[in-house]
Amino acid sequence: MVSAYGYGWKKRRFGGIFHDEYVKTKERESFSATRWSDYQNQQLQKILLHAFKHVPFYKTTFAQYGITTASLKNVSVESLSCLPVLTKESLRQHGTTSLIAEKKEKGGHFFASSGSTGTPTQILFSHPMHQRWIGIFEQRVRSWAGVNSFIPRGMIGGRRVLSISSNNPPYYRYNFFEKQVYFSAYHISAENAENYLKGMQRYKVQYMTGYAMSNFFLARFFKEQKLNAPQLKAVLTSSEKLTNEMREVFKEVYGCKTFDSWSGVEACALITECEHGSLHISPDAGLIEVLDENMQPVNYGEAGEIYCTGFINYDQPLIRYAIGDSIILSDETCACGRAMPVVQEILGRNEDVIIGKDGREMVRFHSMFNGLHSVKQAQVIQESIDDLVIKIVADEKLDKKEEQLMRERIISQLGDINIYFDCVDAIPLNKNGKFQAVISKVKRTKALEKK
Repeated sequence: MVSAYGYGWKKRRFGGIFHDEYVKTKERESFSATRWSDYQNQQLQKILLHAFKHVPFYKTTFAQYGITTASLKNVSVESLSCLPVLTKESLRQHGTTSLIAEKKEKGGHFFASSGSTGTPTQILFSHPMHQRWIGIFEQRVRSWAGVNSFIPRGMIGGRRVLSISSNNPPYYRYNFFEKQVYFSAYHISAENAENYLKGMQRYKVQYMTGYAMSNFFLARFFKEQKLNAPQLKAVLTSSEKLTNEMREVFKEVYGCKTFDSWSGVEACALITECEHGSLHISPDAGLIEVLDENMQPVNYGEAGEIYCTGFINYDQPLIRYAIGDSIILSDETCACGRAMPVVQEILGRNEDVIIGKDGREMVRFHSMFNGLHSVKQAQVIQESIDDLVIKIVADEKLDKKEEQLMRERIISQLGDINIYFDCVDAIPLNKNGKFQAVISKVKRTKALEKK
């Protein structure tokens, strides 16, 4: 069944216009800075005019700001500040209705993402849009790392592998058509590490990809258990902050380099690491603005929040979208020779680790809140090895059926644990204006000692 799903998934992503988009993406890497600027201005005006003519949300919003077709034709990367910002809350409220174009591409399907701030959103992927995105992703993420989607790989992500929390192996499933071993992110522990290793060996995994923290946990258990892990071509990480410690552990355990990346289900921007170790913005995926709290561009070397204008999704345009993460830009050029902006550091993806009674370590909880209509925001707090508090900001009142569903999802992923729901008016914010989605008051050493 996994392979059957994989066949359809592969056809959806790598069929149609994928190959042409992949080739075009590779060719654009030779653009000069001037040519990239011209390209972005062309794509910007194209998506803005489309949104104004065909997307009800922007028809209304732009009109309220006095924006006309004529004025949009004069908007450039430098003058984008005249346009309103799209908040995550607006995307959540209007993403499946007025933010959708009146005429759409074929094969549209919504994919859920809560992002690092825990606010559920729905992103519409048509078949052509999906193939445009994968064409960019394949070239900038995998090709730069010396791998591709057609050689054996291991993946640790948010999809469920086991339907219950019985902790019975195997903790992976094989997707024959994509040569992909999908490992559970919810059962990584010292006692289970050997089974993960068997999956890598059985299917001859050549590189690992997925959540940075989950991959790190697994590699660290291999190291601590003195297991002979396979030597890989690369580790490709995303979704969480990649640290130097993680890179060192991957190098020691797998004998390879690590390549970091940042994007999101919103598919409106992409940052990836090249073969020389620099993080580059992909100007053809979308326009990234890095702004301070006064909505002014930050200087090089200063942290700022990311605002994205995507170039590939015309069914659900995201214009000046406040995606909720932060980066630091660099004015350095890269030895790779590509005239693509360099990012000094990706910020805003640090989350604490939740530790189960059996030693499982987890950091991503967004799937627990997918599809829940009464949940606006959520925060997971581990008070002790036995107790988990879920703070919920509800639309009006938390739906009891959805509360029970969250309880079942958490227990199925963490095992037996006390769960307390706390409905609040707002989640406390950090200094950067965001709240921390996951907080653990349990240190790893103490949890292992208790175990």
